[in-house]
Amino acid sequence: MEILYTSFLLLFIIASLLFLLRVLLFKTGLIFITKKWWRSIEDCFHVYQFFKVPEFNESTQENQLYQKVSIYLSSLASMEDSDYTNLFTGKKSNDITLHLDPNQVIDDCFLGARVSWIKDDKSDTTSCRTLVLKVRRADKRRILRPYLQHIHITSDEVEQKKKGLKLYINIDSHEQNRRWRSVPFNHPSTFDTIVMDSDLKNKLISDLESFLKTKQYYQRLGRTWKRSYLLYGPSGTGKSSFVAAMANFIGYDVYDIDLSRVLDDSDLKTLLLRTTSKSVILIEDLDRFLMDKSTGVSLSGVLNFMDGILNACCAEERIMVFTMNGKDHVDPAILRPGRIDVHIHFPLCDFAAFKTLACSYLGVKDHKLFPQVEEIFLTGASLSPAEIGELMLANRNSPSRALKSVITALQTDGDGRGSLNIRRQWTDDCSRKSTDDPGEHSGIFSREGVHAMKDFKKLYGLLRFKSTKISESFDTTPDRKEGQSCGS
Repeated sequence: MEILYTSFLLLFIIASLLFLLRVLLFKTGLIFITKKWWRSIEDCFHVYQFFKVPEFNESTQENQLYQKVSIYLSSLASMEDSDYTNLFTGKKSNDITLHLDPNQVIDDCFLGARVSWIKDDKSDTTSCRTLVLKVRRADKRRILRPYLQHIHITSDEVEQKKKGLKLYINIDSHEQNRRWRSVPFNHPSTFDTIVMDSDLKNKLISDLESFLKTKQYYQRLGRTWKRSYLLYGPSGTGKSSFVAAMANFIGYDVYDIDLSRVLDDSDLKTLLLRTTSKSVILIEDLDRFLMDKSTGVSLSGVLNFMDGILNACCAEERIMVFTMNGKDHVDPAILRPGRIDVHIHFPLCDFAAFKTLACSYLGVKDHKLFPQVEEIFLTGASLSPAEIGELMLANRNSPSRALKSVITALQTDGDGRGSLNIRRQWTDDCSRKSTDDPGEHSGIFSREGVHAMKDFKKLYGLLRFKSTKISESFDTTPDRKEGQSCGS
């Protein structure tokens, strides 16, 4: 019994000492001193090779690799964990950037190998600032080239996220180098704010993310690294907002081509040559321009622009977006795969989309007027999301007044083309007739006749609504479902 007690006491003492040692190491910072000592001892058993990256070359030209390494190092977690570093304000007032101090050492790991960067500032040479890479000679052949490529890719991604997006529009100019004019792209639309079926939205987001990661796959197929989308539907259904959300999501500049300012097919090719990689190239209302005979751009010019040899030779990693009110009267050659990869239909508003708009604009998830609105939608009446959103915005201080204004607009300006308003007038007339002559109930304007017509139109609208939903497919129509959150 005494031996068991002694063993237990010894284990308790050892555990307590280990706990106190751990607290001492981590709470006092001795763990960092221990790591430095261990690395110093480890360095004695390895041979290192050093590579200098000067800020300027022998011709006093700026070394782009120096800038990329600086951007890469400022994004490392080890930069924040270092003993000291310099803090600067970034391009935006709320951005803070980290910069190396002279002779500061930053550690990094790549493919299981540890490397170090040292900022060496010398005032007695032309290249006054130099970044020095310290690599074990045994790891040099294995990691050096992949590591430098990793720095290029990472720095480009960091720069892409930090830089402000721009919107380019083509202008009338006789100078070839001044065909585009840019303004800051500050559109607030995101995938969280656009009204679209959540399943379709997630599939489109996955499609964009997959595109960004498939450069080698496209090259192996011998295809140009681009993706093209067709957005079609009535005006005010959110096509332009979707383009803005797409640009904000992937961080691409937008080139908005106005075909009315394009002189001919050759001029359209010139504009394409002046675009850059990582951009969204947008042509709106393409169907209207194809039907307009006064424009100088021909159908063959548009086809070559979408999928010609010049398109394949221009900068890669681009998204091409075309919008139309409808594609029924468009030449099938434009719509074939390769020129248009994804077709997305933007329909008029239905009840599910209406509830999403009410949640976003009015903060209302349910209301006593919702059943009346749903009944009107089932009859086939509808408005564009932009029209309904504007009514809600104008009456945002009173949800009831906003919903009543939407109901009135649906009854007068919806797809029913006034039929609902006429039916309401018929009902009022019948009510007055019944009051004047209680015994007169026959004919189409009687109460029973009105209710029968109302039930028939409701049934017809319900059948039309369901048949429309069944006929829609994923890649052509963004269905709208219930259960969307206020941010959808």
